[in-house]
Amino acid sequence: MIGIIDYGMGNLRSVQKAFELLGAEAVILAGPEGPGGVDLSAVAKLVLPGVGAFGDGIEHLRQRGWVEPIKAFVASGRPFLGICLGMQLIFESSEEDAPSPNQPVSGLGLLPGRVVRFRPPGVPAGLRLKVPHMGWNTLAWRREDPLLKGLAQESAVYFVHSYYVKPMESAQAPITSAVSDYGGPFTASIWRDNIWATQFHPEKSQRVGQKILANFVRL
Repeated sequence: MIGIIDYGMGNLRSVQKAFELLGAEAVILAGPEGPGGVDLSAVAKLVLPGVGAFGDGIEHLRQRGWVEPIKAFVASGRPFLGICLGMQLIFESSEEDAPSPNQPVSGLGLLPGRVVRFRPPGVPAGLRLKVPHMGWNTLAWRREDPLLKGLAQESAVYFVHSYYVKPMESAQAPITSAVSDYGGPFTASIWRDNIWATQFHPEKSQRVGQKILANFVRL
């Protein structure tokens, strides 16, 4: 069974329906112990979707009692998938909603790195960068990733975001598996151990997204 975390910040039904179209059993969990007696001990894979602001997202996770259960689930070794805001929340901190640059908002801290805003001053001269980055864009692989298996280079996926993740990684300890380009390359998907995440929305990315979710089901 695939559990989808409900913390008031995502298009949950769209994600659930995308899995159901693949023939996978997917349930929306209102809390670590959801309706009908479903709890994380019965969940084989866990998905953290999300739309909205980082500060609200982490606060809603705390209020609904999700922070420690998410960490325990990941520590169990079972597959975990973050989508859009859900990808950002698994990192250490974000400058979104931060009171100052020196006081970033803390995230779940499952992976090292921070979330930063797209900044027009950093783009090449003459290029106007609209924020949010919204619409279709292509992927370029940085390394092989089971979540992206069977997809061609330059596959197009659907993005909606004003902030992106800057992982702390190295050749010996990689995190990024694919990048996209918007005024420069940025991390579009990640994989480390049993943690996967995408900045784009696979549930809105048509056949490419269906393939990605099917790969997750098979993990």
